[in-house]
Amino acid sequence: MSESRRPRLDTPRETRRHLVRRPAVDADAFGVFAESFARYMGTAKFLLWMTGFVAAWIAWNTLAPADLRFDEFPFIFLTLMLSLQASYAAPLILLAQNRQEQRDKVVAEQDRQANARAHADMEFLAREVASLRMAVGEVATRDFLRSELRGLLGDIEELSRPEVASDHQPPPDQVSRPGP
Repeated sequence: MSESRRPRLDTPRETRRHLVRRPAVDADAFGVFAESFARYMGTAKFLLWMTGFVAAWIAWNTLAPADLRFDEFPFIFLTLMLSLQASYAAPLILLAQNRQEQRDKVVAEQDRQANARAHADMEFLAREVASLRMAVGEVATRDFLRSELRGLLGDIEELSRPEVASDHQPPPDQVSRPGP
């Protein structure tokens, strides 16, 4: 009986239908928008436009005739507009920073992996250089071969010189032996 109540793991669950459909938002597209917005807000161009907007607002509401002013002193509507702009700008800037932080983490991880590979390669090359040094230490060098050849040449010259001896005797292997 308990098996019929438990959902099976090999079948997907039924999706619940909502009465109000949630809007589908592409998080990546919204993130790109937030980054471009944050980049624009950090420019001198934005500061100049914002300064011009505030200056025009204040000039209009102080110099225009009283019936054409839309924000009387102390510029409450201007304060509300700037607060609204700041309340939307702050989360967009934070979203852009979070996306940049995620990219930085990915780049840092890739750098760490590249450094680990480079370190392993350097250790391998160091071992190879050490083994080559040991192998070269066992190989006869040019100077060693020259000295050995000089020694052999000296031996050959010594053997090829006619011996100056008072009694000229044949070598022991050429001594005549009595016949059988």
